[in-house]
Amino acid sequence: MNRHRALALALVVVTLAGVAVGASRAAATAARAEAAARARAERAARDQDIAFYGNRVAADPIGAADRARLAALYLQRARETGDFEDYRRAEDFARRSLALRVAHNAGTYVVLASTLLAQHRFAEARAAARALNARDPGVPRHQALLAEIELELGSYDAARILFDSLARTPSPHDLAIAPRLARWAELTGRTDIARRLLERALADARARRDLPAEQLAWFHWRVGDFYLRHGRLAEADYALRAGLTVFPGDYRLLAALARLEAARGSWRRAIVYGQDVIAAVPDPATFGVISDAYAALGDTLNAAEYARAMEFAVLGQPGQWHRAWSLFLLDHNRQVPEVLARVQEELATRQDVYAYDLLAWALHKSHRDREAREAMNRALALGTDDPQLRAHDAAIP
Repeated sequence: MNRHRALALALVVVTLAGVAVGASRAAATAARAEAAARARAERAARDQDIAFYGNRVAADPIGAADRARLAALYLQRARETGDFEDYRRAEDFARRSLALRVAHNAGTYVVLASTLLAQHRFAEARAAARALNARDPGVPRHQALLAEIELELGSYDAARILFDSLARTPSPHDLAIAPRLARWAELTGRTDIARRLLERALADARARRDLPAEQLAWFHWRVGDFYLRHGRLAEADYALRAGLTVFPGDYRLLAALARLEAARGSWRRAIVYGQDVIAAVPDPATFGVISDAYAALGDTLNAAEYARAMEFAVLGQPGQWHRAWSLFLLDHNRQVPEVLARVQEELATRQDVYAYDLLAWALHKSHRDREAREAMNRALALGTDDPQLRAHDAAIP
């Protein structure tokens, strides 16, 4: 082959490669546009349904079914937007529905327990889930909900019984069960099992055509968050970005991407993603990521501003003291006595692994390492494989 023919062939190859890249980008852009259009259509349909059932409820003072449907719609919107007012509305309509009728109303118990769980009102959520299981016993999905709440409260003996039962059911890969089984597996140190359960759940969710885009995005987030927490950044990046192609603008995915870029040391990208999040939802943890990113860039003024904004975001949320805020304060050696007092107060009702980890870290920052070591040992008692716990364990003598 002479020089001219070789050059011509190279130009053809480069041109074809450029065409392929251009086609791939065009396909990705079209897919994102299609996903965004679908998400807008789902939001519009849901908001129309809220208005429709709101009118029906206003016209019918004794309609339990309409109130139940309205509660479920508000819960769906709250999960999509992070709006705590919608969680309150969902709780209110669920309680009204159950006040009118408890028979044949199991789904409303699920909505009520879920709204209370989202508001970190764990004891009330457990009461609702127990009432559901008492009225409708032996339903695996209902047992899974109760098991999740027991995990949050640190009632691990009760959780173990429920999860052992669920693992033996004919449907452990049910989408309402598998992610909860995965969380239990992760807490008990069986990280590979947790990963496989989450990957299988995501694959099953993607095969479903009836799932709202927000719910499918949640499965992507669970997988991405798992990989991110375990330092597998490439896998996390793939899962999170794939989620955004399903539901563009999802604040949970964007918040995870902000943490991912911070883990990579890409501080400016972390700030961009973080600002996209807080433009939609005042997520306290994301304020902390942005503050740390600005501090890493040497911008102490903006770092301080976002730290203050994080405090306002925490105070504006219902429920218990926000753990992300507590960790941020301890990591920066700020308000250590106040955080310690808050953690000790929370332990009266919630004694999970992360409560003891937070207690250990607060005691360590208070130079009370003997007590910190005792608390850290309790945090590690289940064998939880979590980089945060390992880091705290290594730092405490």
